[in-house]
Amino acid sequence: MKPPTAAPAGHRFRRRGLAVMLSLVIVLSAGVVLAQVLQQPPAPPDAAALPVAPLKLDTVTVQRGDIQETIGAAGKLQLFKYADAYAQIAGQVKEVMVAVGDTVKANNMVLEISPTLQPTKAENNRAQMARMQAELADQRAQLDFAELQFKRQTQLKAQNATREDAFESSRMGLSSARARVDAIDAQIRQLEATLKIEEDNRKQTQVVAPISGTVVTLNARAGQMVNAAQPAVPLMRIADLSKLTVAARVAEGDVTRLRGGMQATFTTPGYPGRHWSGKLRQVIPVAAEGTGEQGKQAFYIVLFEVNNADHELMSGMSTQVQFVAAQAQNTLLLPARALGAPDAEGGYSVNLLDAQRRLSSRKLKIGLRNAREVQVLSGLAEGEQVLVGPVPAPLLQGAGGNAASAPHAAPAKPSPATAGAATPAGAAAPVAG
Repeated sequence: MKPPTAAPAGHRFRRRGLAVMLSLVIVLSAGVVLAQVLQQPPAPPDAAALPVAPLKLDTVTVQRGDIQETIGAAGKLQLFKYADAYAQIAGQVKEVMVAVGDTVKANNMVLEISPTLQPTKAENNRAQMARMQAELADQRAQLDFAELQFKRQTQLKAQNATREDAFESSRMGLSSARARVDAIDAQIRQLEATLKIEEDNRKQTQVVAPISGTVVTLNARAGQMVNAAQPAVPLMRIADLSKLTVAARVAEGDVTRLRGGMQATFTTPGYPGRHWSGKLRQVIPVAAEGTGEQGKQAFYIVLFEVNNADHELMSGMSTQVQFVAAQAQNTLLLPARALGAPDAEGGYSVNLLDAQRRLSSRKLKIGLRNAREVQVLSGLAEGEQVLVGPVPAPLLQGAGGNAASAPHAAPAKPSPATAGAATPAGAAAPVAG
């Protein structure tokens, strides 16, 4: 038997090259397969294994509290008690003793006027008075002498010791002396009246404060001429600022609900967050100027006072007023946003959630209401949970789609927490409290 002969070297080289090429083909094929596998999306997990996002509901609790039904109006602060000072005589302002903002007392002099008429007339009258009093003294002495003469002549006549003409002359002298005394008395009384008028005029040159208060306006200055015959413009105005008046403009649709003595509160931009109060004093029964004409709505001025002992409030400040038309205490209250729209009869229905998160509907009877809350007269109890807004679709499915049990039912918009998660069909949505 012949031993095997070795293969030629060229043949061995070709077999080794074929093996290398086959290995490269296998490696490339495996890479293509791996790339295709990596490009395919992963298979979805089991839907039953996905967690369900809780359904968040907006609910409010029925509670007890106090409520006020108010009527709003814009207003302005005005002076309550003030008095004007006028010139009583014609003349020139000599001196002004006060300035705007000064506090004065009643009957204190605030301004002095130099009268137009010269004071020499008063001096002449006083001199004439002195002369008349001297004449009166002389006439009284003559009267005393005449009385003595008449008395003596009367005695002599009784004794038939005097002539008749002497007796008559003494009697006439006594009558004449008495007449002269009476005439001088009358002239003196007339002169006294004139002097009194002049004294009053002298006092009128000193203008005094009519009331105690604060000078709020001043229209006089030193050197200014004033005339008592034309007192249209006051020299100054003095006001008591310890109390002010609020003049509110109330619309004609609301003014008929206002009554005297109603409680009123207001705020002013000058003191944010602070409230003042008073009681309605008067409703002016005539529409405010410029309102109620040519189809415009009429507004009426409503007045009430506010104490201002610290002089914090000032005349002219704007106010936002609330008149308390009605109020109730310790009553059932529900936030107004939970009511929704009224039905055809003007009533309201709400959706409730019980402790087991079951949905039900309830009709309400509403009393007082304001912008934030409403008074519940019947239909709800304290502590019950009221759903705000439309009923979400998952709750409707859980309730069997009974629209009667959920009058406000409507598809709920997905919340940001659940917008990216899908709830599998037939899976119940848990409710978050």
